[in-house]
Amino acid sequence: MLLIGSTGGLVKFSKFIRIPEMVISLLFLVTGGFMVMHVANFGFLFVVKLVFVLAAIPTAIIAFRKEKKLLGLISLLLLFGAYGLAEIHKSQFGNRKAFTEEVITSPDASNYDLSLHGKALFNAQCAVCHGTDGSAGLSGAKNLKKSQMTNEQILDIINHGKNTMPPMEGKYDEQELKALVKYVKEFRIQ
Repeated sequence: MLLIGSTGGLVKFSKFIRIPEMVISLLFLVTGGFMVMHVANFGFLFVVKLVFVLAAIPTAIIAFRKEKKLLGLISLLLLFGAYGLAEIHKSQFGNRKAFTEEVITSPDASNYDLSLHGKALFNAQCAVCHGTDGSAGLSGAKNLKKSQMTNEQILDIINHGKNTMPPMEGKYDEQELKALVKYVKEFRIQ
């Protein structure tokens, strides 16, 4: 309404949604704070997204109070930019990542080690949230040292995901799944 010049409509609309706006704003603040405290990776895109959101809020407040269309447009663009960055991250989340170390992956090789194969898979894909020792707990990841899951339960979570963990069904072959399960269970021993 600000951008189309309907200041009277904007005033009426603002009065009408004042309470829901406060509730929604508080929920955004609380959930945003929770996510910042439990985010797995403070990478460049995350920091840029956070800056966009933090810049958009005061810009929008000033725009509405002083009825400045340009500031309103800038605030809107900052929010769309933050949303776009979130979608970029979302499209990459759950994709299988390349190994971070050299490892023999063929079970037919004489020096093949199922546990080392599982470790390489885990470090490439899972360590970002679970940590290299299985206990990091980022983004809601469970502590694998305390897990008492059976092989079937571990496979089910790998394949179908749980909470923020994306489903990986079809992204690993049977041998890779065996290696991951074996390695995940080794955290209990450490």
